[in-house]
Amino acid sequence: QVQLEESGGGLVQAGGSLRLSCAVSGRTFNNNGMGWFRQAPGKEREIVAAISWRGGTTGYADSVKGRFTISRDTAKNTVYLQMSDLKPEDTAIYYCAVSVFSSVSMRLTDYNYWGQGTQVTVSP
Repeated sequence: QVQLEESGGGLVQAGGSLRLSCAVSGRTFNNNGMGWFRQAPGKEREIVAAISWRGGTTGYADSVKGRFTISRDTAKNTVYLQMSDLKPEDTAIYYCAVSVFSSVSMRLTDYNYWGQGTQVTVSP
């Protein structure tokens, strides 16, 4: 079974930083892109950032460009999301996911494996 486990979430003051990690077990993904999504209560899940399997190309939602950075370490089967200058509107559960494609995908339906999520809360 493939499992994705997110970690690094928590409570942070506006303007602060957090680094999320997503560890993948059960299979080594070296031909699949990965992404980070978030979902606030009562809202639809939205993509935050995506990265190709090689890690050379990335994509970001307009709301996080310049503040968030996605990266991956294929040797460790781990993807990261460095979040800086956090804002209250960033508050959500953040999910890691694996794409069916090797390239960057910003479409939720292109992802087939999902983690359980980690809570990020940004206080004003």
